[in-house]
Amino acid sequence: MNKPGRSEEISLMKPFVSPMRDILPYLERILESRQLTNGGRVHSEFEQALCEYLGVKHISLFANGTLALMLGLKALKLKGEIITTPFTSPATLQAIYWNNLKPVFVDIMESDLTIDPDKIETAITHETSALLPVHIFGNPCNIDKIDQLSHRYSLKVIYDAAHCFGIRRNGDSLCHPGDLSVLSFHATKVFNTIEGGAIVCHDEATRNYIEALKNSGIDQYHKVIGCGLNAKMNEIQAAFGLCQLKYIDGIIEQRKAATLKYRHLLKGLKGIRTLPEAENVKQNYTYFPVIIDPVEFGADRDQIHDHLKQKNIISRKYFYPLVSDLPEFRMYKNSDLPNAQKIAKNILCLPLFHDITDEQIKIVSDSIFQLHRVTD
Repeated sequence: MNKPGRSEEISLMKPFVSPMRDILPYLERILESRQLTNGGRVHSEFEQALCEYLGVKHISLFANGTLALMLGLKALKLKGEIITTPFTSPATLQAIYWNNLKPVFVDIMESDLTIDPDKIETAITHETSALLPVHIFGNPCNIDKIDQLSHRYSLKVIYDAAHCFGIRRNGDSLCHPGDLSVLSFHATKVFNTIEGGAIVCHDEATRNYIEALKNSGIDQYHKVIGCGLNAKMNEIQAAFGLCQLKYIDGIIEQRKAATLKYRHLLKGLKGIRTLPEAENVKQNYTYFPVIIDPVEFGADRDQIHDHLKQKNIISRKYFYPLVSDLPEFRMYKNSDLPNAQKIAKNILCLPLFHDITDEQIKIVSDSIFQLHRVTD
């Protein structure tokens, strides 16, 4: 219940949930078959539907995105150092850690918050075995330069594409570049299976190996071929995903409209920068981050966050702190990261979900303007 005098909370995000009429027939099929997991018919249908929608040939479904990233790294049989970004979720680093690999952090570009390919090259050593770039907030990394570097130095590339469901670049799936791409279907994402994730790869042999790894290392011939995990997606998650696919294009259009509304209302506000949309990229509008210049705006990111909270508006300091500053990973920080430090200190994600109303967006925007006027 809201406190007296407080408006209804505007959440940071709300997952899309398909109508019960769509889900029930799948539940009836699953319960009647009594195959709840281990790659049943619904799971297979979901795989095929995803391949068609994403425009990829080979996909492997997982219980969640973190397990997918962990076993994706395992499937590439890596050793030594992995170059990655400090501006990412802790899950990215935890996947590296659980593979006994050493993360090497390089700075990001201030323009789009993705890893700086020029800094990647200076960080490559004889111990480097792979690159783990992250497409941040759906913004593609500089794929062309990363591809050139991977070929020049014979490095594997695994993209953390957790934010990138359905995104296309130059008409092509963003999951095609690199050796592997890993998606997340967590409830906070544009497309969700409650929990869930997937690995996109380029050939059947690699997919079969990944399938074995996620099945405790047991392959299709019931032989143990390596040290895997139980990371399978179950039938109910797959059913949830199949139902979501019917609505995903409409969901993305709603999020796009909300993003454009925010951009219009915040346009010209000194001290607030929104991220530009990359050319030739079909976005999914997964988050709405703004970068605050505290001098120009007259208040810093934390003050804006707290001001919105007082108005019952939930925002998020995302990503803050940098994973390179977390106690568990601070030991791996081996260079200055000025752009990442600056962005982490000044970024704020505003509420965005498929059915956010124009009125709610105006309330959020007006609240930011109000603080700007108070401090002007």
